[in-house]
Amino acid sequence: MRRITRSGGATPAAAASGRLWLRPGRLGELLAVAALLASALLPAAAAAAETPPPPASSARHDYEDALRKSLLYFEAQRSGRLPHGQRVAWRDHSGLTDGLEQGVDLVGGYYDAGDHVKFGLPMAFTVTMLSWSLLEYGADVADAGELAHSLESIKWGTDYFIKAHTRPDELWAEVGDGDTDHYCWQRPEDMTTSRQAYKVDRDRPGSDVAGETAAAMAAASMVFREHNPHYASLLLHHALQLFEFADKYRGKYDSSIAEVKSYYASVSGYHDELLWAALWLHRATGRAEYLDYVVDNADDFGGTGWAITEFSWDVKYAGVQILAARLLLSGEHLPRHRETLEQYRAKAEHYVCACLGKNNPDANVERSPGGMLYVRQWNNMQYVTSAAFLLSVYSGYLSSSSAGGGVTCAGGAAAASAGEVFALARAQVDYVLGSNTRGMSYLVGYGARFPARVHHRAASIVPYKHSKEFIGCAQGFDDWFIRKGANPNVVVGAIVGGPDRRDRFRDQRENYMQTEACTYNTAPMVGMFAMLNRLARDEAPQPPRPEASSASQPGGETSVNR
Repeated sequence: MRRITRSGGATPAAAASGRLWLRPGRLGELLAVAALLASALLPAAAAAAETPPPPASSARHDYEDALRKSLLYFEAQRSGRLPHGQRVAWRDHSGLTDGLEQGVDLVGGYYDAGDHVKFGLPMAFTVTMLSWSLLEYGADVADAGELAHSLESIKWGTDYFIKAHTRPDELWAEVGDGDTDHYCWQRPEDMTTSRQAYKVDRDRPGSDVAGETAAAMAAASMVFREHNPHYASLLLHHALQLFEFADKYRGKYDSSIAEVKSYYASVSGYHDELLWAALWLHRATGRAEYLDYVVDNADDFGGTGWAITEFSWDVKYAGVQILAARLLLSGEHLPRHRETLEQYRAKAEHYVCACLGKNNPDANVERSPGGMLYVRQWNNMQYVTSAAFLLSVYSGYLSSSSAGGGVTCAGGAAAASAGEVFALARAQVDYVLGSNTRGMSYLVGYGARFPARVHHRAASIVPYKHSKEFIGCAQGFDDWFIRKGANPNVVVGAIVGGPDRRDRFRDQRENYMQTEACTYNTAPMVGMFAMLNRLARDEAPQPPRPEASSASQPGGETSVNR
């Protein structure tokens, strides 16, 4: 359950932000999780303080291989007309009439997971995290030869957002219907389910989805500034309009689009997205008005009030607080901002300390026996990868700060150095790659052992290019879903939901809580893999340099190896 602690000593709140599903025989589970969504004040259990840190792994990982494979995953998730350079050959064109009934071109974008609905909020968060990865570790991505593929992964999303932002105050936020989609098991090339499109506008606001899309386009505009200045300007133009729309016409998007409520409900509301978008626009434009917005609304919007122990497509507060702390540490602020930014930093370090297990016992993130950060049973890996990224970038901000110092945790002492924060980030990445009690890589296609029965429609059915025979809605369940063998297609680069709090994992297609992957699981890892690849090269032992030899060589000369 989500753990959110309001400053002032209030009890931890809990709510389920896990992705909900409606499929045959799963209604009871849906109702159970819906009850958790309605429960805002359940006490949160946290055992991190009693859990020993994970043992250091002696395994060396091929981070460059992990990077290359992670970028392939986004090609597997593409909707629309696939380009000639498409490398995932078992996918073909799909969703080519999206938006047609509404008179708008909504072809393109990403399927978020193993289904075929295009959900705007998690898609935008995916693009924001891909962009942030490049802003922090872009040089490392380029050194590994993967910059072009990284830019393509971002542009596939932002091209779609440009289409979806049809008017300054109108954004198409979903294509497809989750209920009908989840009753069918088909390849995207065979889709017979509804492709109804849903939008937010003045009358039906959606500040959360509009704010996240503004953040994504602002972050992406910085990525493309050097490589495609005209495109960068276009993205920033859309970001500015979307933020103005999100702020002026406030409301939760799941109140305007009822169809999204059972899948990507906005449990945290929209205040975190407004702060998040404003910070990204400040970083993209340098305009003080956006930092003023973040400071002026810090208390009312919960930016300096909520002490958070998760970061996700729904809950952005920890990311907001770390971005605000960056401005403090780097000196990118005016004197009037400092006091509030200090409050943001305190909450950012609450998140960091929660991951480290250094807060009070009831305010830490739980750890599995193998050392994995554990938030909840549904797709826990999304919290692992996002935590790894936040911890890594914050350790970098600390190291780059002229003030230096470490992280202040409960008790007021500097309880952790930047190096200790980074070590935990790296340990989480290594856990994903197989440094765990099972020796299982949760990055599909990487390592000797990885999930073979990923809960993914397209991957579990014979490729369309090999067999164009139509596969019907129920036929996919009967002929493919129930098969016990491995999927015919490997979703290389996908990071699945992962193990439970005891490091247990069942590689079964129907076990969608653990075997389904999502784009926002992998997105934070792109930059992490690239950066760790550089570090691994730097850390690799160099062959000893031979001493000058006095042995005579033919010709009577002395050989000196250099």
